[in-house]
Amino acid sequence: MFKSPFSFEGRIRRLEFGLTWLIYWMLFFFIKVASLAGASFLLLLFIPMIWVMLAQGCKRCHDLGKSGFWQIIPFYFLFMIFQQGDEDANEYGYSPRNSEEMKRMDLESEIQSIGGKAE
Repeated sequence: MFKSPFSFEGRIRRLEFGLTWLIYWMLFFFIKVASLAGASFLLLLFIPMIWVMLAQGCKRCHDLGKSGFWQIIPFYFLFMIFQQGDEDANEYGYSPRNSEEMKRMDLESEIQSIGGKAE
């Protein structure tokens, strides 16, 4: 979980996306209160926070089999939180739920297709 929060590639599950939203809003309110108290330099932290939210939203869209641009639809984040992702591999990668097992199975089937034996 949270292996590459700044990357726009790959897929993430609902839990990681929901935790990202929770952390974002906690930091948002902390920075807002601190900036009202005079620490306005903390407002610069919004730039990486927004980047992470866009990246995580893009990866969650990928888990649903959609392009990352779908996240700009108003209230689509609710769908992203509650909708279960694709169980199988899609064009954006393997399912984050069982990605290591799927990669191993694909490798074994590829070895068998070229005539070798899988160990």
